[in-house]
Amino acid sequence: MKEALLLWLHSFLPSASPVDRFERMRACTGALFGMVLTAAISYLLLGHDPAAVWLIAPMGASAVLLFAVPASPLAQPWSIMGGNLVSALIGVACARLFGEPVIAASVAVALAIGAMFALRCLHPPSGAVALTAVLGGPAVHALGYQFILLPVAANSLLLVMTAIFFNNTTGRRYPHPQQAEHKSRHETADAPPTGRLGFTTADLDTVLQKYNQVLDVSRDDLESILLQTEMSAYRRRFGDVNCGQIMSGDVVTAEFATPLDEAWQLMWQHRLHALPIVDRSRRVLGMVTTDSFLRHSELERHAEIGSKLGRLLRRTRRMYASKPEVAGQIMTTGIQTVHLGKPIVELVPLMSDQEMHQILIVDDQNRLQGVVTQSDMIAALFEAGLGKAQVA
Repeated sequence: MKEALLLWLHSFLPSASPVDRFERMRACTGALFGMVLTAAISYLLLGHDPAAVWLIAPMGASAVLLFAVPASPLAQPWSIMGGNLVSALIGVACARLFGEPVIAASVAVALAIGAMFALRCLHPPSGAVALTAVLGGPAVHALGYQFILLPVAANSLLLVMTAIFFNNTTGRRYPHPQQAEHKSRHETADAPPTGRLGFTTADLDTVLQKYNQVLDVSRDDLESILLQTEMSAYRRRFGDVNCGQIMSGDVVTAEFATPLDEAWQLMWQHRLHALPIVDRSRRVLGMVTTDSFLRHSELERHAEIGSKLGRLLRRTRRMYASKPEVAGQIMTTGIQTVHLGKPIVELVPLMSDQEMHQILIVDDQNRLQGVVTQSDMIAALFEAGLGKAQVA
């Protein structure tokens, strides 16, 4: 009986937080920074009157959300501004309509929650704002509806502005997007390739509707977490195969100064759609593709391909030409490369959703070591999956 009681009590203990020490210190520092600025500026705005209400207690709870969980839907700017203002309005109105504080406080909090649901600005500390408007004492009651602007609106706006600056400065997106769009690169209605297998957005929406409870995480963040969990499972399954094991090492390349006609001949001879551009140490500088040639030919109609592309490839006799002469002048820079030790499963989103047909593989010094194509990936995943099935 005693052991059962202990187990039951232990079930109420929260699990250990997954965030590291740096994130905890970041949240504490942000709250300190936000509260100091909000309090100081509010104090200056309202003067030095000891009876002035220049900072309300619910701002402490808002600071917890804005700096500790900035990705939460409850911590977004509209949540804190809309939630606090509408709750303050309801609180002041209830304080004036009901003479009994117990009734006024209870009705104010209940109506504030309903209003926040309706306006999609649910913010837990706003319930305390409504309560403060009723039970804040003579100083708050003397302010009347002015309480909504000073201090509620001023405190809320200052804290939000501080959160925007601090969170973005310390590597946290804020405001945090709550409804990311999943657009096709081809502007069609199809979902990305990785979204056509496993669970879909519609599946997640259906489950959330059945769950029918408010979650302290946005739907898009939840979807991202689930997709990353799937990717982690794939990585555990195929993690023993890396890019260096499946890449093609004999890569046809060109240098920055390679003439355009020679680069084109290399691509034509080896039936390539893309040609890596490297320096003498084989560090990747960029990539020349068939699209690079077509784009710099200034083509407008299909019938012009032959004549205009020919003029682009034809060398000029002048030392300095107005048109591009070498591969480096038409290459695409900022090419995404992958380290040769990276598990091949991490290439799947790049090749499917981003439609990268081939990915350059480099070492620690960004020197080109090989290339992984979609054909290499299909073969590797098939062999890895077949080997796991045979072991099982």
